Formats: sequence, C-alpha cells, structure tokens
Amino acid sequence: MKQSQLFTKTRREPPSDEVAKNAQLLIRAGYIHKEMAGVYAYLPLGLRVLNNVSRIIREEMNAIGGIEIQMTALQDKEKWVKSNRWDDAVVDVWFKTALKNDAQLGLGFTHDEALIDILKNYIASYKDLPRYIYQIQTKFRNELRSKSGIMRGREFLMKDLYSFTRTQQELDAFYEKVQRAYHNVFRRCGIGDSTYLTFSSGGTFSQFSHEFQTISDAGEDVIYVDQAKKIAVNKDVLNDEVLKGLGLTRSNLVEKKAIEVGNIFRQGTRFTDALGVYYADEKGERQSLYMGGYGIGVSRVVGTIVEVLADDKGLVWPKEVAPFAVHLIAIAGKSGEKVSAAADNLYADLEKAGVEVLYDDRDVSAGGKLADADLIGIPTRIVISEKTLEKDSVEVKERASGETKMVALSVAIDHFA
Repeated sequence: MKQSQLFTKTRREPPSDEVAKNAQLLIRAGYIHKEMAGVYAYLPLGLRVLNNVSRIIREEMNAIGGIEIQMTALQDKEKWVKSNRWDDAVVDVWFKTALKNDAQLGLGFTHDEALIDILKNYIASYKDLPRYIYQIQTKFRNELRSKSGIMRGREFLMKDLYSFTRTQQELDAFYEKVQRAYHNVFRRCGIGDSTYLTFSSGGTFSQFSHEFQTISDAGEDVIYVDQAKKIAVNKDVLNDEVLKGLGLTRSNLVEKKAIEVGNIFRQGTRFTDALGVYYADEKGERQSLYMGGYGIGVSRVVGTIVEVLADDKGLVWPKEVAPFAVHLIAIAGKSGEKVSAAADNLYADLEKAGVEVLYDDRDVSAGGKLADADLIGIPTRIVISEKTLEKDSVEVKERASGETKMVALSVAIDHFA
C-alpha cells in the first residue's frame, strides 16, 4: 500500500471529546473515525489490525475444534422471554426496536438463546455431540457510559464461542482447552505477559467463572494478583473462603487495575432446559445438554493493546497484529529521483517476496514522515535516503526496542522476507 493512496490522515492533536488513550491515539494515527460516543468506524489501517486479531482468535478456536458460523443481529423477543433475559430489569443493555406490524425485536448483545434455538434442528442424539460453535460478529449494548474508547463500545466486534456436551465432565474438559487457547490468543496479541486468569463470580451458573484481565491503569476492574502463580482474583469475590479454596495467601496478592479482555462460563443446563433442547442418549432416554459460553471482545483487545504497549510517540504494534510488517520511508533530499527510484524498486521487490509494506511516498518533510511512522507504530521502519544510498544500504529501526542498524540493499529482500 502506498501511503499517498491510503484513505486516512494523521493528526497532531488528540480529539477534544476523547479521554481514553486508545481512542486518542487511534484517531490521531488515522485508524478509526468516531461516529458518536461508543460507536467507531474502522478505517483501512484499523480494519487490518481488527482483522489480524480476528485471525489469531479464529486460528486458536479452530485448533480446539471450534466451528464458525454467522448468526443474525436482529433477535426474536420470544426466545429471550423463555430464558427471562428480555426483561430490562434482568438485562439492562438491550437495544430494542419494532417492526411495522409492532412485533418487538432486539439487537443482539450476545447470542446464547439464538444458537440454542438453531440447535433444535440439528441436535437430537448423543451421536450429534459434542459441538463447539463460534462466531465473530458485531454486538450492540446500550451502555450508560461510553468513555473508554473502543474498549467499551455500544457497537463492537466480539468472538462468542458456545460448547454443547453430554456431561459435566465433557464440559469441564473443554473448558480447560479454552483456557489454554485464550492464553495463546493474548500471547500472540502481545499482551500475554500482563494478562491473568482471574477468578470471578459465576453468578447463577457456578461458584466461579473466569475472566482474563490485562493489567492497565485504564482498567475499570480491580483484581488481586499472585504474580508467582500467574492467577488473580476479582475484587468482587475476594474473601477468606475463596482464597482458601484457591490455595492463595492474602499477603502474596498485589492490587492492580485491569481491563477484562475475555471471560468464560460454565452455564450448565440453565439455558438449554429453558428453551427445551435435549438429546437422546444410548438408551433413547431424554437428557439435558451441558453448555459453556466463552467470549473475547475483539475490538476491546485492540484497544487494550494500545493502552498497554503505546508510548509517548504513538502506537506500538506486535508483529502478528500490526497492519503492515514494514513501513518503508523515502527521504528524497537533493537526490530526489535517485532515492525515489531505489525506494520504488525495494517496495516492488518486498511485495513480490510476500512482505506487507506501507510505503510512504508522500511529498512530506522528513520530520513529518518519521513522526507519522512513530505514531502509526508499524513494527519495522526502513528509511532510504541520500545518506543510506551512499553506503548502498537502508536504515532499519525496530519500533518497540528502538534498535537501529544498517542493512545492505543487496541483502535487504532476504533479510525482510
């Protein structure tokens, strides 16, 4: 992609109506456009990052047997009445609307009930189980507050996985697989070292559910971390009984603010029984389905990466998440044609070698290009200039570490490929 053709612009100053660092930087760097509070459009750079996080999640869900589908955003009221989750007193984040015939609809804030209704047509026997079904889809939540940028949106992208098994033991076994897969997701997204499996309330489902909490001062949650054991407890469930059950000592816990980037629940048979979905066992007898629910806020992960890794110059993307692998910058100087020709050739060769490149070919000052490169945060920056061509080389700088070195033009393609 040539930067002169990219549909975006950088900004020197943060937007006055944003207080969250993630939104300020993503808007300044031209990744997102704010439509209204809690609602953001993803511009080309932002969409590439969002798609990369989705790809990582998709790969890890597929690896544990997940099957991807796409459900509808519009939700039928009757399914949710059966589970007692249509009532605003029970779920207070619904966006609700009506058809012209006055039938009520909701915009999906999650999809448990909707998927269970689909199962009625496809699950009848023990031979049809287990099933692990997920989607990556836009969700809608009528949040009272929306001041955390893309980390708490009214419209946002979410991965929701649902497991359906024959027994509690099968549910527990898959639950452990999901825990490991989630750790892989957050490690690959560059926030694994600061993300903790966190014990929280299981609500009506079980004694505990689990959250994945990333340490950050921008977080809305308070957790207590045992750094040696790499686990944490949410403030809401912290008491002596819980600590004893988890084998934790209060004096070993450190209080931290954190961002919830994922959660997993053992839902048991609550929803499947409520919606009348069962299976026949080997004897032909009717049995309840055991269900689990597992969520990751895809756009929230993007915002969390920004909050955790960005520095005072701008964004810092991990390699698997970044919109491009390399940011190629031509600084023309007096030898404009020579530098441009060398940069054009390197750009073409890198693309042929399968390296994803953002090529800054704009007629902008050297200082402006370098400042924009820091703000945009692509992992590796290549600069071609008069000075580097005098040495038949390019200057290579790693965004995260700041490490700079010279690489000969003759080996540049092999180096980056």
